[in-house]
Amino acid sequence: MAAPLLSFENLGLSQGSHWLFRGMDIHVGARDRLALIGRNGVGKTTLLKLLGGRLEADEGVRSVQPGARIITLEQDPDVSAFATLHDFALAGEFAPPAHEVEAIADQLGIDLSREAKTASGGERRRAAIARALASEPDLLLLDEPTNHLDIAAIDWLENWLARYNGGFIVISHDRAFLTRLTRQTLWLDRGQMRRNEIGFGGFEQWMEAVYAEEARAAEKLDAKLKIEAHWLERGVTARRKRNQGRLAKLWEMRETRAAMSGPQGVAKIAVASDDSKTKSVIKVEHATKMFGDRTIIDNLSLRVQRGDRIGIVGGNGAGKTTLLKLLTGELQPDSGTVSQAKTLDMIFIDQQRSLMQGDKTVREVLAEGGDWIDVRGVRKHVHGYLKDFLFDPSLAEAKVATLSGGERSRLLFAREFARESNLLVLDEPTNDLDLETLDLLQEVIADYDGTVLIVSHDRDFLDRTVTVTLGLDGTGVVDVIVGGYADWIAKRDPRKAVKAEKKAVAAPAPPKPVSAKLTYKDQRDLELLPKRVEELEAAIARDEDVLADPALYTRDRKRFDALTGAIEKARAEKEAAEMRWLELAEKAEGLAG
Repeated sequence: MAAPLLSFENLGLSQGSHWLFRGMDIHVGARDRLALIGRNGVGKTTLLKLLGGRLEADEGVRSVQPGARIITLEQDPDVSAFATLHDFALAGEFAPPAHEVEAIADQLGIDLSREAKTASGGERRRAAIARALASEPDLLLLDEPTNHLDIAAIDWLENWLARYNGGFIVISHDRAFLTRLTRQTLWLDRGQMRRNEIGFGGFEQWMEAVYAEEARAAEKLDAKLKIEAHWLERGVTARRKRNQGRLAKLWEMRETRAAMSGPQGVAKIAVASDDSKTKSVIKVEHATKMFGDRTIIDNLSLRVQRGDRIGIVGGNGAGKTTLLKLLTGELQPDSGTVSQAKTLDMIFIDQQRSLMQGDKTVREVLAEGGDWIDVRGVRKHVHGYLKDFLFDPSLAEAKVATLSGGERSRLLFAREFARESNLLVLDEPTNDLDLETLDLLQEVIADYDGTVLIVSHDRDFLDRTVTVTLGLDGTGVVDVIVGGYADWIAKRDPRKAVKAEKKAVAAPAPPKPVSAKLTYKDQRDLELLPKRVEELEAAIARDEDVLADPALYTRDRKRFDALTGAIEKARAEKEAAEMRWLELAEKAEGLAG
């Protein structure tokens, strides 16, 4: 087996009074393509900084193959020290060749002569990608590489990485990106690192299997953990079932919407009836919008019905923001008409999260400093409402400035979704979100009673949430397609229809046949092993307390060695006893069934 390109053994990093990581071993091969998965706040970005050598660990040894180039693509590239993006792109530990940087920048559609301090997030990200890829990396550490990129740029980056001969570790909320490119998964969960030789396509099935196994072990070995076990097994499974139910509902909505529409590719959706459930909330009649000599929107006719989920997609500069402003009434067309229902009450969440003020506490943002918040007419306690949005209630007094980007987004969603409204407008809502928060956002959108307009580059998110897609190609033509992003691509070019890659996941081994009843020995082990496990745990704890004496090693080396050996032996016996008991418990349950 080839030596790893990068290793970190016994990695430990303290954070305040507790350890963020401890005793963690990570080995990365030269061709590994790893998805790094974990909730917001567990330390994924911090871990990438440790692996990249940009942060010093408190414990552990980092090893890199001599001469290996490890390049990091940061989530928010700092260009402040440079006059232009070109200066930034040519800097770095491994200064890349100018012609390579410029070639990649040209393919990404970025003007590197742009003044750095005025560059947008997307421009900074493209410049950073050009610098990273042109540096001839052996290993890439990618932190949310698709943030602020349009779909065309994401597609280009995916194709480059698919051809790339080196390895990478990637943090991303983009399921389609992860599913296509990754072959292994690192799962950072509750301070523990798990690795599986499957790509992201098999992650959710693996996660559920791990949680279900933990739940079974907890229920059988310690009654005190039954509540947590219930959450682990039923909670995760229930969320999956809810998501499947919402997807089924989305498909039904698409079928209903298709019945209202004309032939695919006709940019006009007619009013099906005057029923209140299908009443138009936005009417567009032959609308055209130009900037100078350029036509941005050309002769668009559209009816947005109450309850529609509209996705707006296209490359940078194609006109997505212009179309959104036309639909919401912020801009007026040069010809044609756009009208909105008089009863529209809009919530708008922009990609800059501009409503969040860093000096306020979470409680002040949600409830103006009080204990209660009105959630669409229902009074809820702040702590309970925070739990609904995956927050620890103890964060109520935290300053917004101390929250991660994903946590700020989640807090903004919590505040805005509490308001009464019937039109929800989301501009790039998936930036900085972890996968659990994305699932939560999909649930909120699915349960929302009003109409939703979404501008997003996240293809999987659109496929899971929208009923109608408005696709812009930059010529002024707007494709109106019932369905999601994949349906739009299939309409534009059937040969390039986006299909989710269903990567094979090893099926669990079939259960072993069981005898008609437990033997006498089996029954005795089933009854006595839990007590033996408790005895071993107590012995391990006693010996570890003695070993905690820092002077023991020098004072009594023989006793130190004896205790160390006894602990290792007890741990092995405890693990074997637990496995034996679990096998017998499952056997007994099977017989009882």
